[in-house]
Amino acid sequence: MTVRAVQVIAEADVIAYHSARHGRSIARSIAADHICPDHIEEPLVYPVTTGTTDHPGGYRGAMEEFYAESAARLAVHLDAGRTVAVLAEGDPLFYGSYMHMHKRLADRYPTEVIPGVTSVSAAAARLGTPLVEGEEALTILPGTLPEEELTARLASADSAVVMKLGRTFPAVRRAVERAGRLADARYVERATMSGERTGRLADTDPDSVPYFSVAVLPSRVDARTDARADAPAAPRNTGEVVVVGTGPAGPLWLTPETRGALAAADDLVGYTTYLDRVPVRPGQQRHGSDNKVESERAEFALELARRGRRVAVVSGGDPGVFAMATAVLEAASAGPYTDVPVRVLPGVTAANAAAARAGAPLGHDYAVISLSDRLKPWEVIAERLHAAAAADLVLALYNPGSRSRTWQVGKARELLLEHRAPDTPVVVGRDVGGAEESVRIVRLGDLDPAQVDMRTILLVGSSQTVAVRRGGGGAGEGGAGKGEEVVWTPRRYPPS
Repeated sequence: MTVRAVQVIAEADVIAYHSARHGRSIARSIAADHICPDHIEEPLVYPVTTGTTDHPGGYRGAMEEFYAESAARLAVHLDAGRTVAVLAEGDPLFYGSYMHMHKRLADRYPTEVIPGVTSVSAAAARLGTPLVEGEEALTILPGTLPEEELTARLASADSAVVMKLGRTFPAVRRAVERAGRLADARYVERATMSGERTGRLADTDPDSVPYFSVAVLPSRVDARTDARADAPAAPRNTGEVVVVGTGPAGPLWLTPETRGALAAADDLVGYTTYLDRVPVRPGQQRHGSDNKVESERAEFALELARRGRRVAVVSGGDPGVFAMATAVLEAASAGPYTDVPVRVLPGVTAANAAAARAGAPLGHDYAVISLSDRLKPWEVIAERLHAAAAADLVLALYNPGSRSRTWQVGKARELLLEHRAPDTPVVVGRDVGGAEESVRIVRLGDLDPAQVDMRTILLVGSSQTVAVRRGGGGAGEGGAGKGEEVVWTPRRYPPS
């Protein structure tokens, strides 16, 4: 308890506290030595905790009625000029029952909230383990969240504390395990109180877990390093390679699963431009390289994993779409790497990102083709363009041009105009999600190859794709040329 809390209790006329039907109150037991015989005590007894209720409004209705009645009881004392001290374990406004009194009384009576030591801080102190270091972020979750939601949030967290265990413990444990954090997860029960218990979460008996306990996923930095902040992680008997996609740009495009894999890795391997999208974490080793050494990069990552390292191979977009997943799996299917575990985690593709910015041009069947002839001859590309265009598919054209490849876009436009009308909408997306993002809608006949580079993706509509200008008065008198143009491909296809 803080010095100010002790002082306020001593000066109060009324001591109020919440309790279950058995009448025992953790908050009162903490403050018991400071409660005097001349204090008026107001136990606020919950009508229901983990049981059932026959209240017509169900559990929520019963609790709302209880909080209203409790606030009314305290208001009687306040109206009589008495000072009321409401006891709350931990901090009053951190998952505390007091907040329900505060919302009903603080606007009517002078109020002071005394901050307290949360169970989160107490648990970390008892474990002697840092919760967060450097630029890590702490995530605090109630165990009552759905298991899938818990798993997703834990997978993406640097460090986390899950509260309100008890009957939720089995689901919380499964979520921690599915998030890949069970090995370093800790359990704390009744921190700093009588009956305190700590240990590994994996070793905790579910039938022994009370409500007042927490699961702690401590700092990854602390778990990864030895005594020094820059010490590498200790090698493991079994490493793995996880191939991840960062999406088209920065952190906003990462999935929770990918965030978790990046945070858990001992080593990050990838094209330097993509590695720069990943936050620097103490203890991690970063291995950047040029964009044209996919095979070497894959073998390097697999060799690290063979030595027991957890390796994240970083790709842009989705790693399975013209990216590193193929190179890693190809190398992992031969030689000394066949026993190295490899996982591929999906990411947001450049095609999906550009399509979303423009509307829904990929709303029907579409084909994805790379215009780069570095790994396949142009004759193959041309044949596939003819076939996809003849099938009236929307086309997502990757790698359309670069400083050393300047003629492919013009040639592709000529081939497509054999099957498409010149006014076919084309989405020209460049650096989608990045600082230099540009998304334009042009017509196929007007597509200028000089405005297309390696950071650009082209989405060429089918015969059914439409472009409409919305807002700004529409296309009628006074509205032409205003508003926003959007593109979509209808899901219904007309009969042949």
